[in-house]
Amino acid sequence: MAAASAPPAAPSSVPPPASSPSTAPAAPPSPSARRRPAEPTAEQLIRRWRRTGEAHWRGRAIEAYMPLARRLARRFHPGPEPLDDLVQVAYMGLVKAVDRYDPDSGHRFGAYAIPTITGELRRHFRDTTWAIHVPRGMQEQVLLLRKATQALTERSGRAPTVSELCAETGLDAEQVAEALQAQTAREPSSIERPIGGGEGDDDAMLLGETLGGEDAGYDLVEHRASIEPLLAALPARERELLRLRFEEELTQTEIAERFGCSQMHISRVLRRVLDRLGAAERAMPRTGAGAARAPR
Repeated sequence: MAAASAPPAAPSSVPPPASSPSTAPAAPPSPSARRRPAEPTAEQLIRRWRRTGEAHWRGRAIEAYMPLARRLARRFHPGPEPLDDLVQVAYMGLVKAVDRYDPDSGHRFGAYAIPTITGELRRHFRDTTWAIHVPRGMQEQVLLLRKATQALTERSGRAPTVSELCAETGLDAEQVAEALQAQTAREPSSIERPIGGGEGDDDAMLLGETLGGEDAGYDLVEHRASIEPLLAALPARERELLRLRFEEELTQTEIAERFGCSQMHISRVLRRVLDRLGAAERAMPRTGAGAARAPR
């Protein structure tokens, strides 16, 4: 006899709670709702500025790339220039990049701005940090030599030789020597710098005391002033002989050809005139500075 089948389960007497619209969980926002509107690119900002002429678009493009300008300025620091000054120079380069950039060129603004800002920084160093004007090509050789010297010193632990600098930079020995000499023009020494003594030594000689010397031109000026009246008393032919010999620096043979006589005759006349002038000058009374140098 077949077993009786189990009766079907009775439906639950407690119906499931109906979800109330007020208590239903809120649907998550769609990705499009969470996404913020994209900031316009520098190319778009510059294009709007060129189209509308409104300066705030230009200002927004500059502000967007100011962090890049600061990073480029830090590449040149530490150095002789304060970082704040370098940042200002980098900002100037950024402004020039914004003003010169063509948004329809097909190149990104960042690729155009980096060399423009870097070039402005390099020009600043070239034009303002050298105490003496040095040609641009020589300045670039000095910078190249400085980098090579630092790299070679770090590798070998000693100062590099000229041949090593030539191999590292591609310059010849003469160019390396000129660059090393030009490097001193960047920061010249003060003539008030003590030499030959320790710091704080009051008896140390100053650099300026070793420079210069007595100018022989003062003696020549005084000598000319003293012989001018003597020259005026000479005959015209002898004055012309002295002028050709000492002003035009002609040889005795060339003077003889002009006068139509022999070179020996010119030599005798010249010696006689000079002896007479010397004797007359020694017989003249001396005053002032001339008296301190007499007799000659």
